[in-house]
Amino acid sequence: MQTLLEDALSGDCVILAPARALRPESFRVGGPPRVASVPTCPFCDGNELETPPEVTRLGPGAPDTPGWRVRVVPNKYPIVGDGVPGVHEVIVFSPAHDADVGMLSPDACIDALRAMRDRAHFHLGHGHVYAQAFVNHGKAAGASIEHPHGQLLALDFVPPRIRTLAARFAAAERDLVVDDARHGEIVSAGDVNVWCPRASLTPFAVRVALSVAGPRFDESSDDETDAVAIALHDLVGRYHRLLGEPAYNLIVSSAPRDPAGPFHWWVDAVPRLTVRAGFELGTGIWVNTVRPTDAASALRGV
Repeated sequence: MQTLLEDALSGDCVILAPARALRPESFRVGGPPRVASVPTCPFCDGNELETPPEVTRLGPGAPDTPGWRVRVVPNKYPIVGDGVPGVHEVIVFSPAHDADVGMLSPDACIDALRAMRDRAHFHLGHGHVYAQAFVNHGKAAGASIEHPHGQLLALDFVPPRIRTLAARFAAAERDLVVDDARHGEIVSAGDVNVWCPRASLTPFAVRVALSVAGPRFDESSDDETDAVAIALHDLVGRYHRLLGEPAYNLIVSSAPRDPAGPFHWWVDAVPRLTVRAGFELGTGIWVNTVRPTDAASALRGV
């Protein structure tokens, strides 16, 4: 039986249409063997001069030399900055070519998320009005370079989706993230909640949020940022074990620099297991073939 639902945060519609006897293993995806370093990769240790000059780093060493733990550089092929005002940066998570969010050490994940937070805070403090942090991991998720990295775009306008989210928060007059977690299918709970939304738009989509959080990701404390980093590390590790190292996106939803009302920042994790086909593109309605209850149960079990 199909079910039509509306996502509590975005308002997007989804039809849950599980195939008969569908199992998580049917989504397992393989990938090429991992290697620790690639001589031609511009993000690998020793190839620092292959990127634009670095903006900042965590770890010892002079700029554009080895020794770093996290490295931030301008994006060589930016979405904004030439015609559309803004800044586009790449956050290289570690020198290791084969270690994504689920394979890094917990401390390295903390370094990576703190770097993304700090760059967002820097740009919002220097005149930009919105900062979008995200991870595209794997070709199916939009990554053009295999080496694990995140991206940060600072914009001079508030994107339409963020305006919609802010309006829904204001109209609800309550914390929609807390509500969504309460009604979702819990993977883990505590200071950080990890759950499959009741109206998950795609298979194994998960939300990660602090139980109590401010409106802006860039203003989160070290302890708050670290807790979310550890939760993401755990979640992506579960994806690896359950789904065979899929491509995925991690998307931070945060309030603009000058929020007009309440907000609660969070992270969406979206494994790229399906594509939006004709019905979805024609109607704007998502189709999800895995019930959130089944996805959460499978994730808890690994």
